[in-house]
Amino acid sequence: MTIDPALDSALAAPLLEPALENESAEQSGAGIAQATSLLAVGTIASRVLGFAQELLIAHYFGAGPLVDAFQIAITVPRDLYDLAISGHVNSALVPVLSEYAAKNKAELWRLVSALLSLTALLLSGLVLLLELFAGQIVTVYRGSPAPIEPLPLTQLVYHTPISAADIALTVSLLRVTSPALLFLGLFAIVSGMLYALKRFTLPAFAAALFNGAVVGSLVLLAPRIGIQGAAIGWVIGAAAQLILQFFALRDAHFRFDLGGALAHPGVRRIGLLYAPVLLSLVVDVLINRTFSYHLASQAGNGSIAYMNWATSLREFPMGLVGTAISIAVLPTLARQALSVTQQQAFKDTLGQGMRLVLMLIIPATVGMFVLAGPLVGLLFEHGAFTANDTTITAIALRLYLLGIPFAAIDLLLVFAFYARKDTLTPAIVGLISLAFYMLIALALRTGYSFYGLMIADSVKFLIHVTLCLLLLRQRLNGLGAQRLLLTLGKSVLATVLMALVVYASMRLISDLNNDDLRQRVPLVVRYALVIVPSALGGIVYLSLAYMLRMREFTWFIQAIRRRGTGR
Repeated sequence: MTIDPALDSALAAPLLEPALENESAEQSGAGIAQATSLLAVGTIASRVLGFAQELLIAHYFGAGPLVDAFQIAITVPRDLYDLAISGHVNSALVPVLSEYAAKNKAELWRLVSALLSLTALLLSGLVLLLELFAGQIVTVYRGSPAPIEPLPLTQLVYHTPISAADIALTVSLLRVTSPALLFLGLFAIVSGMLYALKRFTLPAFAAALFNGAVVGSLVLLAPRIGIQGAAIGWVIGAAAQLILQFFALRDAHFRFDLGGALAHPGVRRIGLLYAPVLLSLVVDVLINRTFSYHLASQAGNGSIAYMNWATSLREFPMGLVGTAISIAVLPTLARQALSVTQQQAFKDTLGQGMRLVLMLIIPATVGMFVLAGPLVGLLFEHGAFTANDTTITAIALRLYLLGIPFAAIDLLLVFAFYARKDTLTPAIVGLISLAFYMLIALALRTGYSFYGLMIADSVKFLIHVTLCLLLLRQRLNGLGAQRLLLTLGKSVLATVLMALVVYASMRLISDLNNDDLRQRVPLVVRYALVIVPSALGGIVYLSLAYMLRMREFTWFIQAIRRRGTGR
């Protein structure tokens, strides 16, 4: 499992902030496009090693109990990290540390020392608890060794029942990965301070170093000690990214200061700012994730692995489009939300972001949907990963992709609430949508096995974005004339024609939907089935965007020109 690079991009966003207030719509749109392009490049850099990690795991271990055990073993410390530390970074840590960095460096060192001391004590205790109660924790995520009896519709994804040996392996791996929680927490504090000091370089490379350490461990250790090599690599990666940050902190003055931790006013301020965010994280980490993994695990061995691989692929367009655009517009939205006179500018900036999302996420999602089978086969189908695994993962990916356009727009709307310093509304909407997610997943469990989780996930985003849009429109007294339907119509028209070209070119090269032939298809054909249709589809969509005079397309042209002229 890769560390989400969206964290790195989010913290670095102020460097890329487009100045929108005094610019024309074309100039401000180009500014957003330029920031989005830069954020997308950063996302690609960190995701490449993440995909390399996933490819190696699929190659060495395929889909089965080994990968399922590893995913649970890294999910538990990651969930605790998200709950205890990660949510602080964007909502509270960086804003407070930035204030101290601007006013008093000596007080900044005191505050960070207090935070590091408190974090080290808290997370060391959690690591000890993980080591002692690993068996009970794994049972929460995986359930008992006795699975439900599948119906005929689920037999494609059903392999072997979960055994006591599978549970024991998961417990063993969790005890290996648990110390990573401490390194992840300390890294969050240190990197947050570096961003507050505007030292962005080393934190930006952290995710790549983390994933690179896992890749190196897999290559060196997996052939010798099996899946334990991946678990060891995860701990090494977490420690390595923390150590890297200290090369930018030679002037820092840290000391263990547990006594002053709770007494420091900065610590209290961070805690108060984080309180509303904690609600949604508690629901997501302690309820939603354990529910999802438990339900998938009960569908049989391999289901968690399929879900993870499909999730990794669907996050690629989401990171490149939804996350990048949302982060690019957030600083401007936050400034505009401070003034009543800037309310229309706030609406216009939000509208520009939504139109850019529509223009990019719709073709990206549909293109990946059409090419899901060849893409999964090209990336994963080698070694222990079989043709049947490709079919299952591709189906899961397509079901996830149904919700991606809604998720991309939803993230932008959530950031708009955050810009208005309203973290409670998205949290409440999140609770409502998660309740629907769980009900739908349970209702579809019998007939669709773990596929019901993907369907429920897509419906969850549809519900969430609908409620957020309605509430935000009410708070803003409408969004104004943003031409969203016009952009949506043009994007859909261009995407339909693009999809026809992608599908036709894929069929002309070779029909890889026949499982009996798939194993005999040369590697060069596998590449052609992904690269050629993707290139033709991209050309068709961009050409149609130009002919349909989509203003959002011209923003990217202006952004490229700005980069070329250095302006």
